[in-house]
Amino acid sequence: MTNSVEIGSEFYPLAIIAGPCVIESEDLCLFLAEELAGIAARTGILPVFKASFDKANRSSVTSFRGPGLEEGLRILENVRGASGLPITTDIHLPEQAAAVGEVVDIIQIPAFLCRQTDLLVAAGKTSKAVNVKKGQFVHPHDMRFVADKVASTGNTKILLTERGASFGYRDLVVDMRSLVQLAEIGFPVVFDATHSVQRMGGEAGVSGGSPMFIPALARAAVATGAVSAVFIETHPDPSHALSDGANSLPLPELEPLVKSLVRIVRSLRADN
Repeated sequence: MTNSVEIGSEFYPLAIIAGPCVIESEDLCLFLAEELAGIAARTGILPVFKASFDKANRSSVTSFRGPGLEEGLRILENVRGASGLPITTDIHLPEQAAAVGEVVDIIQIPAFLCRQTDLLVAAGKTSKAVNVKKGQFVHPHDMRFVADKVASTGNTKILLTERGASFGYRDLVVDMRSLVQLAEIGFPVVFDATHSVQRMGGEAGVSGGSPMFIPALARAAVATGAVSAVFIETHPDPSHALSDGANSLPLPELEPLVKSLVRIVRSLRADN
């Protein structure tokens, strides 16, 4: 497989963006990328490997953040070369965009930062695809203004991600109408099945989650017909993950879920 990003292409039934929340080690990233590549070969999906070099929005100052920009990009570049998979990671500051754009295929903008004009413009200027996660506080229709900020650079390779909306303190709810509304803006839509089940800061300074709902929400999202990709953080042992283990999908469950999602997509296409 060669590095390429064709999210929304009819050539693939679906794109799956998957990997650990944060870069814990190079070995873990290489292992998970190899697993994802194998799943892609068996299911026909477009795989994109995801891992963060820095989690700047952790609940506690003592939480593990990752290896940092320089070491993180070195690892991601090695994963990209070894696996042939497209790579995505997130940025938190405009000055990170250029360096990250030299390594990855998709630059991800965290939900908390989705309205930050300088960040969006810097990401757009790299000419790489830009995946903006919809803030938990943002109406889906208002994401058109977010997309406009990226597009103002001449870059229209934009993805919009639904990751749940705030429902009281700490809890999130997924309104499936949001996926259809995001698609109306005119860019491919991603459903973040991981962070939609997150309970932000709900476990004594560490985010909790309800990963048992990931499969149901992912299948429901794909069944809307509005989704081009599903984002799933996965780990061989979520109980020992250094970040977001409480809402990560155990690795053995990833392929069965992907197979069910592909069946839904193919069924929808057969009906059209």
